[in-house]
Amino acid sequence: MTYRFFVLSVPHTVTRPEYSTCAFTMKVLKLCKMLKMRDHTVLHLGHEDSIVDCDEHVTVTTQADLEASYPGHDWRTQGFPDFKLTDPIYAIHTANAVAAIKARQQPGDFLLCPWGAGNKPVADNVSDLIVCESGIGYAGGTFAPYKVYESYAVMHGLYGAQRVGSMFTDAWYDCVIPNAFDPDDFTFSAEKHDYLLFLGRVGPGKGTNIAVQIAEATGHRLIVAGPGRVQQADARTDRPIDEYVTHLGVVGPEMRAGLLARAKAVLCPSTYLEPFCGVMIEAALSGTPVISTDWGAFAENLLHGVTGFRCRTFEHFTFAVRNIDRIDPRDCRVWAAANFSLERVAAMYDEYFDNVAKIYGGRGGWYAENAERQNLDWLKRTVPGG
Repeated sequence: MTYRFFVLSVPHTVTRPEYSTCAFTMKVLKLCKMLKMRDHTVLHLGHEDSIVDCDEHVTVTTQADLEASYPGHDWRTQGFPDFKLTDPIYAIHTANAVAAIKARQQPGDFLLCPWGAGNKPVADNVSDLIVCESGIGYAGGTFAPYKVYESYAVMHGLYGAQRVGSMFTDAWYDCVIPNAFDPDDFTFSAEKHDYLLFLGRVGPGKGTNIAVQIAEATGHRLIVAGPGRVQQADARTDRPIDEYVTHLGVVGPEMRAGLLARAKAVLCPSTYLEPFCGVMIEAALSGTPVISTDWGAFAENLLHGVTGFRCRTFEHFTFAVRNIDRIDPRDCRVWAAANFSLERVAAMYDEYFDNVAKIYGGRGGWYAENAERQNLDWLKRTVPGG
């Protein structure tokens, strides 16, 4: 079946490909595209300059609104701004989105909230919609009756210790659907240059300091692409850091794809529980192995010894770099394209939304039959050589 979806944007960004530094903005962009691929009706509510695959784009914020909230900020060179949910842009986004939804809503419509607490005020001020958090990857609580998590790591992390050993039956309509990627956005290359790549926010949470130390210890050049500042103190020696680290700052989609394709390996030594880390899949689509920590979403989406290595000590990291040629770039591409493509993930969303819709309109709910079902492949994964 097909449905109608209101898809809320991230208020402090613009839903367009150039805003790739914001993972949640990319989730909005791709969610709209996937829903359209499955013939659903999509109404996107966001910034006037959005570039979205949808049936109707509804402008709820303007460039003047964004500039008033973040004066002097250039998202093209600085990425997304420092933001708070109390910023003026959020109130504007909420008021206009609520008005737009009320003027257009029909029975059985979904309201998708990809940005959690930042979209909650809209959900709180409308009624008679099926409200779903469509890609939870943020810390803190959740609010919607229907929840899609981007990894089992973040789902279980948010469930917390009280769920361990306790009986609960209120989570049937929680599920995990990974972030989606268009393989055509990335260039596969089996031939690599002799540099390591760190791609993302520069700072201790993402492990930039560890990446710098790995490059210095293994004698490699490290290219850093992302907002922030690489510190001299990140090195383990007094050797000038600019001798082996090049920081490019924020890069656009084309340069991003080129850097990923040619890197010997992508370093993701995050020191927090990564909800997903899309760079890991982008690297794999480029045929580039990833070297990461061993927690969070890495544990479920990085095939140790097949698409990269997961590490617990510094020696693990340096060994992985020195032995990265053991990883076949083709295995990386096969894994990522088979399990995280737009087509694959769109089918998972289709299954989920159809399950949720059966609760409404007397369709049988949890006990509903499906005489047309041919398989349960929506959670199946394809592995290289499998």
